[in-house]
Amino acid sequence: MLCVKNGTIHDAIHEEAYVGDILVENGKIKAIGEDLETEAGVRVVDASGLHVYPGFVEVHGHIGLDGYGIGYEGMDYNELNDIVSPQLRGIDGVKPLDAAFPKAAEAGVTCVCVGPGSANVLGGTFVAIKTVGRRVEDMVVRDNVAMKCAFGENPKRVYREKKDSSRMSTAALLREMLFKTREYLEKKEAAGDDPSKKPAFDMKLEALIPVIKGEIPLKAHAHAAEDLFTALRIAREFGVKITLEHVTEGHLIVEELAKENVPLAVGPTLTSTSKYELRNKSWTTPGLLAAAGCQVSIITDSPVIPQEYLPLCAGLAVQAGMDPFAALQAITINPARHAGIADRVGSLEAGKDADLVITDGCPFEVSTKVKHVLIDGKEITVTK
Repeated sequence: MLCVKNGTIHDAIHEEAYVGDILVENGKIKAIGEDLETEAGVRVVDASGLHVYPGFVEVHGHIGLDGYGIGYEGMDYNELNDIVSPQLRGIDGVKPLDAAFPKAAEAGVTCVCVGPGSANVLGGTFVAIKTVGRRVEDMVVRDNVAMKCAFGENPKRVYREKKDSSRMSTAALLREMLFKTREYLEKKEAAGDDPSKKPAFDMKLEALIPVIKGEIPLKAHAHAAEDLFTALRIAREFGVKITLEHVTEGHLIVEELAKENVPLAVGPTLTSTSKYELRNKSWTTPGLLAAAGCQVSIITDSPVIPQEYLPLCAGLAVQAGMDPFAALQAITINPARHAGIADRVGSLEAGKDADLVITDGCPFEVSTKVKHVLIDGKEITVTK
């Protein structure tokens, strides 16, 4: 058991911070309040004069699938032999011992949602994991949180000579797989317990059944306004759930996105304008969308931006006009909701995982130092 005493608590639920204690037991937050009594032997972390935040959450990245400092041979986040590969699972590519994980954890990024990249029209499923562990199964918060799909420049660039050279063909390939899956599921259900009537097993279509049934969303990579609208149009056609990822031109269509009421993951913005569809990227995007009532998460798309700079990205959004509390929610509770794991992480509330970040100032500022990080109630070593 452990008690964090007298810290200024920023719980990501209430806008105003307050001074209090947080009691941790068996990896969970047992209680939050003032002057909590502790039993003999309880370890006390004195947070007087310090600030206590929920562990920061990244909802869209590739940490652990793209090896830190080992070049192309360490990359495992794109399947380059098949443009449609929904049967792939991000959990099978994660390298828990990758050096990027301790860097993230020491910066207070305690939970990440990782999976395939954007070379494929359908890339496979994402997994939500903690940033400490030696075996990926022990790091999992929730597996199969979403099915990655991609629009725009990436699929047609990677597969231009093989399968896909236009936005129209990207959309058609996705529709084809959703049509096939819907038909496949109908045949399976009609067959009941009669194996002779069941369709031939298809691993790709099996992987897409949770999407068709509304159990997990499509996680749609889309930068340009037209791609965002295509993603929404296809989701509507098939009645499936969807989240929008990157949303680079979201500030150009704020009113339209506000009507859709789907989770938005904005970024990575701390990058060069490396391709045509990024020409309108702006730090104002997350703030404008949040002000319009959208559920906004800020992302690094790590390793595009190193995972440890997630709080810095929130700070740059604040500098561009985003409300500071909205920015805090964009790296805590909103990404947790986006990934369907808000029952575990994303805010400081009794019953949730004891993932805490204790700092000597606002985490959005580069001068702020992280003093303590707890993940599942266990303090990790902060070396810087």
